[in-house]
Amino acid sequence: MAQKDHIRLNSRLQSWGRTLCRLVLIGAVPLPLIGLSILPASAKEAHFKNQVIHIASYAPQPLPWKRIPAHSILLKELRSGRILFEHEVEKRLSPASLTKIMSALIILENGRLDDLATVSRNAARAPKTHLRLKVGEVFRLGDLLKAMMMVSANDACLAAVEHVGGDEEQFVRLMNAKARALGLSDTHFSNGCGFDGPDHYSTAEDLAKLSEVAMRNAVFRELVKEEREIITPVSGYRAYVLHNTNRLLGRIPGVEGVKTGFTSKAGRCLIAKVSQNGSDLLLVILNSNRRWNTAKSLIDYGFRLTSTVQ
Repeated sequence: MAQKDHIRLNSRLQSWGRTLCRLVLIGAVPLPLIGLSILPASAKEAHFKNQVIHIASYAPQPLPWKRIPAHSILLKELRSGRILFEHEVEKRLSPASLTKIMSALIILENGRLDDLATVSRNAARAPKTHLRLKVGEVFRLGDLLKAMMMVSANDACLAAVEHVGGDEEQFVRLMNAKARALGLSDTHFSNGCGFDGPDHYSTAEDLAKLSEVAMRNAVFRELVKEEREIITPVSGYRAYVLHNTNRLLGRIPGVEGVKTGFTSKAGRCLIAKVSQNGSDLLLVILNSNRRWNTAKSLIDYGFRLTSTVQ
């Protein structure tokens, strides 16, 4: 080959390498199809017909896991719609108190925050997490909403559900109708608070869609980012102090909610919305024994990844 032709070929190959790198970084070309591995280093070499192309590499450090520490994970950048990480996102799992995101939407759409709701005997007997509300106590519906979303109080949840739906069964019908309207094809509810059941399930993919819709509601958005609140019944002077169960609030800059959940079947679950430097991440973690460490690793990973593409 003539020297001039050799230079021309080498120049074309280098241009091809730079273009390929950009396509990989934006996800247009999957790595398995091209047989390349882009790792965190200043430059990597790709060999093509005995020619060496130096490709700049900007991908972040890989996630520090030997095994994926959850049954299902979805990490999404909301402004671009890019999926940054996913694992078993279509797997139907018990959503635990992430269910309350849908319940809150139904309450906001069908009730008024200043409505007065009375705690029934059924609500006062709610199992698991509760505030120990007393039968006959009367609360503003907005305060019950705070308790169910911030501390996952099931007695507050049932009191709100019964007030808006008339009873829990009718309320659940509204939940499932809303799920169908939103196109959540792998979601079905059998109760309003998130108790385990064979017909009570969702997926990381569906819960991400639901959370995006919920976060468009200004009242919901403000509620889920509150770290501490105090509520009192209008019928008495007893105060209930609410500390948000989302440990990411106040510890990671830009965290804006959304909800935690736990049951023996569902394991430890989390949905988090985080905004930093012009990027909005939505993270769904289902059934993880290390949800806080897992969440921090994924949030760090997501912002490193989005910062390389912007």
